Amino acid sequence: MRVVDTSIWIEWLIDSPLKQAIVKEFPEAAHCIVPTIVQLELYKWLLRQMGETEADQVISFTQTCVVVQLDTKIALQAAELHRQYKLATADAIVYATALSNGADLITCDAHFASLPNVVFIRKPS
Repeated sequence: MRVVDTSIWIEWLIDSPLKQAIVKEFPEAAHCIVPTIVQLELYKWLLRQMGETEADQVISFTQTCVVVQLDTKIALQAAELHRQYKLATADAIVYATALSNGADLITCDAHFASLPNVVFIRKPS
């Protein structure tokens, strides 16, 4: 199982130079965990950048994956991860979702790079 961070979804959608590396690591829908906070971040970005039709299509696709809602267990773990690693709240929730589901996290956000259970795809500089 793998949690796909918002940063990966965006890089995939914009057909960035990272797309080749992302395609190799992107899980099949049955093994792809999508935290609801990622749906929120992704939908906000899609509305702003691509419009409502595209936003609805992508969110529909995420619903074919394993959608995980924020619950008390994940919230408390996120609070601890926020404290321990100085993560922003949304990032702590995404990371806690991965850890609480025994999954790894695929991301291109550098603040996750050295954390356990993270598949980090570096953006070209």
